[in-house]
This record gives sequence, structure tokens and C-alpha cells, in this order.
Amino acid sequence: MQKIFSLDIGTRSVVGIILEEKDGKYHVSDIEVEEHKERAMLDGQIHDVPAVSTVISSIKKKLEGKHGPLHKVCVAAAGRALKTEKSHSSFSIKGKPLLKKEDILHLELSAVQQAQAQAADAESDGKSYHYYCVGYSVLYYRLDGEEIGSLIDQQGDEAGVEIIATFLPRVVVESLLAALSRAGLEMEALTLEPIAAINVLIPPSMRRLNVALVDIGAGTSDIALTNKGTVTAYGMVPTAGDEITEALSDALLLDFPLAEKAKRELHQSESITVTDILGFESEFTVQEVVEKIHPSIQQLAGKISHEILLLNNQKPPQAVMLVGGGSLTPALNVELAISLNLPENRVAVRGIEAIQNLSFSDLPAGGPELVTPVGIAIAAKQAPVQYVSIHVNDQPIRLFEVKDLTIGDGLLAAGQRISKLYGKPGPAFFISVNGQQVTLPGGYGDPPVILKNGNPASVEDRLLNHDRITVRKGDDGPPPNVKIRDLLDDVPDKRVTINDKSLTLSPILLKNGTKATMDDLIEDGDSIHYEAKDTIVDSLKKLGYEGLLQACKPFRLTINGKDTFIPAFGGKITLNGVEVKPTAAVSYGDKIIVTPPVTPTVGELMAKRKDYREQSIKIMFNDTPVLLKRETATAYKEGLPLKENDTLNPGDTITIEEKGVHHFIFQDVFNHVEVAMPDNGNASFQLLLNGEETTFYEEIQAGDRLEIRWTNAPHKN
Repeated sequence: MQKIFSLDIGTRSVVGIILEEKDGKYHVSDIEVEEHKERAMLDGQIHDVPAVSTVISSIKKKLEGKHGPLHKVCVAAAGRALKTEKSHSSFSIKGKPLLKKEDILHLELSAVQQAQAQAADAESDGKSYHYYCVGYSVLYYRLDGEEIGSLIDQQGDEAGVEIIATFLPRVVVESLLAALSRAGLEMEALTLEPIAAINVLIPPSMRRLNVALVDIGAGTSDIALTNKGTVTAYGMVPTAGDEITEALSDALLLDFPLAEKAKRELHQSESITVTDILGFESEFTVQEVVEKIHPSIQQLAGKISHEILLLNNQKPPQAVMLVGGGSLTPALNVELAISLNLPENRVAVRGIEAIQNLSFSDLPAGGPELVTPVGIAIAAKQAPVQYVSIHVNDQPIRLFEVKDLTIGDGLLAAGQRISKLYGKPGPAFFISVNGQQVTLPGGYGDPPVILKNGNPASVEDRLLNHDRITVRKGDDGPPPNVKIRDLLDDVPDKRVTINDKSLTLSPILLKNGTKATMDDLIEDGDSIHYEAKDTIVDSLKKLGYEGLLQACKPFRLTINGKDTFIPAFGGKITLNGVEVKPTAAVSYGDKIIVTPPVTPTVGELMAKRKDYREQSIKIMFNDTPVLLKRETATAYKEGLPLKENDTLNPGDTITIEEKGVHHFIFQDVFNHVEVAMPDNGNASFQLLLNGEETTFYEEIQAGDRLEIRWTNAPHKN
């Protein structure tokens, strides 16, 4: 029969147990309990190693007196030393392919690492590698800010996760080893107190149920949760049996040790007798005492239930098991059931009688306070915590194996920043398209490359002793690889006809002011200019018909100092037979006719002016009809008069003087006809107007008959 020596080092006392094991069955053969003589423990952490070692040595000596020399011992790291942190992590997934399990694990590990840093920041050293992660649970995933059941094969802009992680300070283990060493003991096996209690009360076959185990000691209440076949979370409330003792001390005016004694008697009889600090002796029924301390019981139940809900994602578990001396507090199970909205029979105190394959007899103590000490002996033997030695990038790392270790755990322990292992996105390009600023994002970085003993691996792969892990940062993403056609619509060439000539019209495409093609690659800072919608003016420029652009300009003159536009003399543009402006749009197959501008004469200009009137009359001269006409205005250019047939060019500056309207006189006819003189040259003449003699200055009217008669001219033979 094999003997197992185990120690439960608590805040108030140390419990030593001798357990005998044979064929998988256990028997408690001895137990020693000794309280600390001074406050050597605080929240599961040994603060005074020599003082704790003295108590351990005393228990060891007593047990050795009955069972012989003891050299090795099974111990547990206190569950109350565990630190629980909530953390959130997120990263952009915009434009990335569907999320895979590996991506989600990296996201979860980033959140765990952040929680590890938070746990370290709460302490003075601030070094995250001083903490071992002993487990984490996902509270929820988020996609674009909305809660979602799973991120696998999802797409969106941002993925996030919130986790709750539990950590054990390395110093807890180191101080435990130091206290044992001073007492002449070697650590045979190590476990965690919550694991010890769970292993003996909730075997793996029961862990598919969502059960909370609460170990209520003197200073703290330790909590562990099971669900879906595993231990999902650990927690601690810094409130426990001492608060009930203090309430009892206040209510009954008792010294603290007497109040502690009275508390223990509450579950052993129907009434208690106490002597207060003034020396008065009183007797109270258990019911009377419970009523006096009921607010403190409610408060303890409220804090424990709050922590259970926090660890269990705000859902009450299916059942709650209470162990530890503080679990015997009257009505505590009832108040917990109320706080968790559970039936009263789903919250129960469990003692060592509930441990399978365990026998015991003639023990000085029993019940729920022995569950954890017995569990330490059994769990430390059945599932001892091992140290695993690995290398990460040739750096030696020792891990505290409280669960199946993964490569992710190794990376965390090595201080590798998971979020920094992903390659950075490639540099973005900042360009402009037709004056509008456009950003072209770079490619996404690659995930880290992980090798386990030289072979490709992932963060979820199992980690074994002496494994060598190599992790290399993923490659950074490439810069954008974009062609102009990836940004713009591919517009085909147009066939048009200009002045009966068939031509091909291509879009204007410029890169940094230089002609480009759709297949040209874009570089950072490029300026792209693109015109797909052409006007007639655009088309003439593209096709090299700049000369015809003059036809698009109006005909202008400066007349008497005023800029004057004369449409009749300008060029004309017709599109498919209809006169249009030069800014008209051109489509495939259009026919364009450009008529050049004319070069007008002064007479044509005068005829177009609205304020110009030509003066004319028809008369008969020597029986021949004659049209007499004269202008009412005269044009000058550079001070010189212009004739009616002189031509004008666009931009000329002229002056027009109005002459007014006057009557025609007889002599005006000689401006329009030629009169032949007689051969002898000295003949006299007579002027006749409508058959009557007149003078050169006589006014004439339209229809008059004018005649010149030579009176002395010789007759020809």
C-alpha cells in the first residue's frame, strides 16, 4: 500500500493528510490541522516563508511520529492566487478572404496576451511573463460591432473577440517551493486547489454539465466552472468565512476567536452559549443567530453569485457545489440559490463522503473542509502539474502545465507579441483621378510562419517537453499592383466623319501629363487625367484639326470702340445636318461638317447693320433707265476711308460715320452714267427735267425724266 503525504496551505491554517492508496482506492489514515500563529498568508500568497515553513515543519514532525520519515509532499497552488482578466482584441478584415480557424486562434491569443499584460500591470513589476495562463474562455465574437456565434468563413470590415483568461503568478509557485525546502520537504507533485476539488467531486464524466464548485475558506472563496467536458474558468472572491465571523462578533459582542468557535457550533446543535467581552453569558438559538447575521450571509452569497455569473457569461450554472469550512455557514446555500435563480436543491454542500473510492475513520475533523486537502493528495497523484521545457527561437522557456499546452501557450510564455507577428499591410498609393484624390490600399500581410521541430505547425498544435519552436514574422503585404484599366471604365474608340473624311476618335488618357494606355501600371503620386465624353472641340484637337478650330470662333470687329459679334460672318458646324455649338457631344458614327468663316466686304458689313439704310431712286436719263444710289455712312480704318468692296478681317478696328439722308440733285446722275462730249468740244448744252429746262442743282425724284441736249453741236453727214 502506497502512502501519500499532502498539504493544504490555507490562509487560516495548514492541513496535513496521510492518504493510503491501493488498487485505485484511497483511505484517509491520518490528518493534522494547525493554524498560523501570525498572518503569514494573504490571498493564497505566502508572505512570510519562514513562518509558514514553521507550521509545515510542526505538522510534518507530528505525522512522522506515527508514520515514519516524510521526504516528499503533494501540494497545491491556491486557487485564490489565480488572477482573472477580461480582454478584447480586434483587427481589420476588410478585403481579406474568408476567416479560417487559424485566423481566429491568432485573434484569441492576442486577446489573451493583452489580458496577461493587464494582470501584470496590476502588479508592481508589470512583466507579463511572470504569469502563467492556465485557461481562457471566449465570451463572444463580434463582426463589424455585432455579436456573432462564429467567425469562421465570415467576411466584413472588422472581427473582434472578448475573452476571460485566468493566470497564476510564478511567484506563488516559487514561494511554495521555498517554504517546503525550509521544512526539509521536496515537492512530489503540484496541482491547483480548484482542480484538486473538481477532480474528486466532479469526474470527467460529469464535466459535460455546467457546474460551479465553490471552495469557501476563511479569507477567500475560490470558484471553478465546468462545461462541455472541461474546466472552463477559475475565479476568486476576497470574501469568505471571516466576514461571517466578524458579523457574529459584532452581533453578539464576542472576541474574534470566540466568534469563530461559536460559528463552528452553529451547524452542530440547535443553540449556542457564548460569553461576551463584558463577561455576560447568553444563550441563543441558531435561528436567532442567523437572523442577526443574515445581511452578511446575503452579502457573501451576492458576491459569490456575481463572480459565478461573470465567469459563466452571465448565465446561472445548472448546479453549485459548496466545499470548505465556510460552506457550513447556515442558510448560505439558500441565499446562493436565490441569487442565482436556481432551485434550492441545486445548491448543496458536499463533504468527503461524496468522494468516490474513498474511506476514512476516526478523523478529528470531517465534512466539506477536508474535500480540498484530500483532493490535493488524489489529484496531485493522478494528474500532477508538470513543468515543460521548450525553446522558442532558441530561447529556453519553462511552462506550467495545468492543461494541454499548445504552441500558442509557448508563444505567450516567450513574450512574443502575437499581433506583431502578422505582416504589415503594404504601403498605400495616393493618386488623383481627374483632380479627385483616390487611395489605393496595399496588400494584406501574411500570417506568421511557425515551425515545430522543423515542421510547419499552427498555434493550436500540442506542445510537448523539449519541443523547439521557430516563429518568423509574416511577410509584409505588397504595394498596390493596379493598372489604369482597373480604375476606369474601358471605353472603346469612336468612328466619326469630319468634312466627309472617316476618322477614329480615341479617349484622352494622360498619366502625369503624358499620353498613357489602359495597361500602364499606377505608381504612388500619379495624376491620371481621363476624358471619355468628347465634344466637337475635343475631337478636332485629338485628331489634329486645330486649323478648323478657327471655324468655332465668332467673327468680331471693333466698331466705333465697341466689340461687336457678327454671327453671319463666322464659321458654322453641323452635326448630322443640324447646326450646333462647338461644345456639342460626339457619339459613335456622327457626321461633322465644319464650314470656315467668310471674309466680308465693307458693303456686306454695312448691309448687315440694322441702322444702315441705302438711299436710291430710279430715273430715266436720255431715255435709258438709271438707278441712282448712295450710302448714308462711310467706314474708316486707321483714319482712311474704305471702299464698299474692301475686305475686313476678324479683329479689325473701324469707325463708321453716319452722313444722314439728303435729296438727289440733277448732277448726281453723272456719278452713275458717262456722258460723251461732242467731237468739236465747244458745243453748248441744255439740261431738261421732265421736258423743262433746269439746272445741275435741281432736286430730282424717282421716276423723273432727265435729259442733256447739245444745242450747238454740228450735225454729222
